[in-house]
Amino acid sequence: MIAISHKAKQFFLVTVKLLIVSGAIYYIYWHFSGDKKIDFNQIKGYLNLKTILILTLFSCANWILEIFKWRHLVSSFNETSFFKAMEQSLGSLTASIFTPNRIGEYGAKALYFPKENTKQVVLLNFIGNSSQMVITTVFGVVGFSLIGFNLFQFVSVWMIFGSIIVGILAIYLFRNIEIYGFSIKKLIQKIGSFSNKFHLKNLLFSTFRYLVFSFQFLLLLLIFEIDLDLDIALGTIFTMYFLASIIPTIHFLDVAVKGSVALFLFSQLGVEDWKIAAIISIMWIFNLVLPLLVGSVFVLNYKPLRK
Repeated sequence: MIAISHKAKQFFLVTVKLLIVSGAIYYIYWHFSGDKKIDFNQIKGYLNLKTILILTLFSCANWILEIFKWRHLVSSFNETSFFKAMEQSLGSLTASIFTPNRIGEYGAKALYFPKENTKQVVLLNFIGNSSQMVITTVFGVVGFSLIGFNLFQFVSVWMIFGSIIVGILAIYLFRNIEIYGFSIKKLIQKIGSFSNKFHLKNLLFSTFRYLVFSFQFLLLLLIFEIDLDLDIALGTIFTMYFLASIIPTIHFLDVAVKGSVALFLFSQLGVEDWKIAAIISIMWIFNLVLPLLVGSVFVLNYKPLRK
């Protein structure tokens, strides 16, 4: 085996850090350049210092809840401070920005812990993400019921839920098949080993977080003077988040996916396209760009626990 010097390891780590942060910064620049840029002349009349502060508070609440959720999950084997949980959450967000469905977040969070805790950290991250998906699905069903069904929506809903049922059946049928020592049955057993109180608290954090960014979107509809009944507006928002969450994508393209889904749904209600595009972009800035910049600082200051 070829030994790698300490200086070479340090150089490699610094290079990786710079690549991650440079990629994150380029991603922000890419979104604001060319045809993708936001026309601030159109939206500046709708935003003022008060609305910006309120939107910032919503975004802070969103990520504070996510950090508390991660801290709660990790507390199952290790007491972690809020600052440490914030470093792990935002640092892993930055590191996973170019990975499909933020799958890189699993490995990035594991790097903050000793090697013997890797499997546990991956499992806890899976539980946290799964709980958020469960809540998104529940509210998605509520959303479909609030906006009503036309033929297209009816067929789409049954295709979606048909896929979910097929997925559940596949999990049941292949639960005992092991790949590299892992199986669905073992995963379910591991998840079931945690107390009901543990899972309930996790679901509550996921629910509150979902409500925060949903009502932030609703607030932006009001700010941009989009006149919709409350039930229709909420139903469309819930449906949008559900449909966007089941489309596989790389996280840095998330704004494009949510944008296309939102434009399709709100265009059915007669809402101007540019207003929805502006709202999606503002949500993206407050809920992803700002945490990404903070996470970049954590990435640059990261010091590995492992050799």
